Amino acid sequence: MRAYEATSTIKAEPAVIWAVLTDAPGYPRWDSGIERIEGRIGAGEKIKLYSEVSPGRAFPLRVTGFEPGRRLVWSGGMPLGLFRGVRTFTLTPAAHGVTEFRVREEFTGPLVPLIWRTMPDLGPSFVRFAEGLKARAESDQG
Repeated sequence: MRAYEATSTIKAEPAVIWAVLTDAPGYPRWDSGIERIEGRIGAGEKIKLYSEVSPGRAFPLRVTGFEPGRRLVWSGGMPLGLFRGVRTFTLTPAAHGVTEFRVREEFTGPLVPLIWRTMPDLGPSFVRFAEGLKARAESDQG
């Protein structure tokens, strides 16, 4: 297994952050790494993510975890589990209207060693995502 992860401390309630996370058309306004998301981010829904990492290519995903205000999971990959990515967004309330945010994507399957070598370093895009979400949610809060 291989993984990327980023965190941020956001001065906003989980409901505010959740509204930003589940607004598929809004992603390009705060995450420069996402060109667009087609579909609705909801329990069991299928979405297509278009990313700067691979311009013009759609990444088909399914929302596999949906706990409003707490946890969002989407996953995708190759048939037969040859290569699979599972991205988990977690919101943990802290004191005084602050929320701890974590995004983590785990890659599994027998083709991970081969595909991992060809993948760009996604670390910076995860950090940019967490920072963009923080900025957007805090601006929506105020």
